[in-house]
Amino acid sequence: MERKNAWEKYPEGKKRDAVYEFAEDYRKFLSECKTERECVTGLIREAARAGFKNLDEMIEKGTELKAGDRVYANNRGKALALFVIGKKGFSRGMNILGAHIDSPRLDIKQDPLYEDTDFAMLDTHYYGGIKKYQWVAIPLALHGVIAKKDGTIVPVNIGDKPGDPVFGVSDLLVHLSGEQMEKKASKVIEGENLDLLIGSIPEYKDKKDDKEKKEEKKEEVREKVKANIMKILEKEYGIEEEDFLSAEIEVVPAGEARDYGFDRSMVMGYGHDDRVCAYSSFRAMFEIKKPSLTSVCLLVDKEEIGSVGASGMESRFFENTVAELMNLTGEYSELALRRALKNSSVLSSDVSAAFDPNFPSVMTKNNAAYFGRGLVFNKYTGSRGKGGSNDADAEYIAALRRIMDKNEVAFQTAELGRVDQGGGGTIAYILANYGMRVIDSGVAVLNMHAPWEIISKVDLYEAYRGYIAFLKEQS
Repeated sequence: MERKNAWEKYPEGKKRDAVYEFAEDYRKFLSECKTERECVTGLIREAARAGFKNLDEMIEKGTELKAGDRVYANNRGKALALFVIGKKGFSRGMNILGAHIDSPRLDIKQDPLYEDTDFAMLDTHYYGGIKKYQWVAIPLALHGVIAKKDGTIVPVNIGDKPGDPVFGVSDLLVHLSGEQMEKKASKVIEGENLDLLIGSIPEYKDKKDDKEKKEEKKEEVREKVKANIMKILEKEYGIEEEDFLSAEIEVVPAGEARDYGFDRSMVMGYGHDDRVCAYSSFRAMFEIKKPSLTSVCLLVDKEEIGSVGASGMESRFFENTVAELMNLTGEYSELALRRALKNSSVLSSDVSAAFDPNFPSVMTKNNAAYFGRGLVFNKYTGSRGKGGSNDADAEYIAALRRIMDKNEVAFQTAELGRVDQGGGGTIAYILANYGMRVIDSGVAVLNMHAPWEIISKVDLYEAYRGYIAFLKEQS
């Protein structure tokens, strides 16, 4: 069953301008927010302007919540939940848009800095599922924080501002790569060979007299290039080498997201998976005023490595936050909390693999996601017999079809590749553990998990419209 191209809904003029304007806002967000921390900081700033209040401050003051109130909860600066309180109370359930804001990358190790043959290097460990060979010979930037023992937090953002230097992982020249080219793609670049080149000038000391020469000869620094890098870091950031022990620095592609194609119909950028769904979900919340059921946008960390940790979906953050909100509305009891979770409906807003005409054999055309055909629903994900999948029920899908058709949202259905070809997972199954109705839905992506991914602007816009319709109609 072929779905129409959504661009046909937006002829030249104001309607198409709205698509491009929303995409431009998203492009700027994607360029500025390349880590979970940057996403949370930027989104909280925007949410505050839209009237969302800090839950921690409300708890401290004992503020009573009522229908229409807008609240956000910040989880360690790496995950975020937004709520618009509904008229019917929490026990009737919530309408939840759940996405993740972490993306595949390289992480700097805790003891990373070393020198080898007059090069200063940073040792890395890759994060999430990547094709390692895609991360060599491209410009990379450093984003993150360094926490010092005195409690000072030093922000790191080098490689994306005008005039910044960039960094990179070197690759073997083609003239000497005969043996390398014979290796399997998974072995062409090994994980331990993804070390970052950051400098090559040795430290220089002005030797004024013979006495100083003798003293310096005794204390001569063996790793002069490393010493010079540390001198720069101390001058620019006030940090010493040991401060790397308590740092979180992510290595990400350098450069801003760009329009893609002669018609500027697409956006190429780092982190579409899953910030394209996170941003459209976040913006959908601004359109909700006083809903029947509480509306929620839940943006979590660590999905790319199994949703683990205190900022991942496997944590009790969301459950605890709902309990706190129910307490401020006077509804809390353990049974009421369980009912609130069980009666909720969720769009697990995560990306889907777009059909690529360069690689048609990995998908079946009638069950693939296509650029330009709108919001994608994946009844199930998983792999090899739907292992690890949520698998939404038919009744829920029927309800969503009704909502999308009523609101004239372009949508399509898909699965992640041919049977036994591959597969993947999202946070859907974790939310389903509460008994919620859950389905995966999101935007189709080309080059998924590559440093530079591509999405269609009209799919982004239809996702935004679909998320609004879900929050307003699913009551």
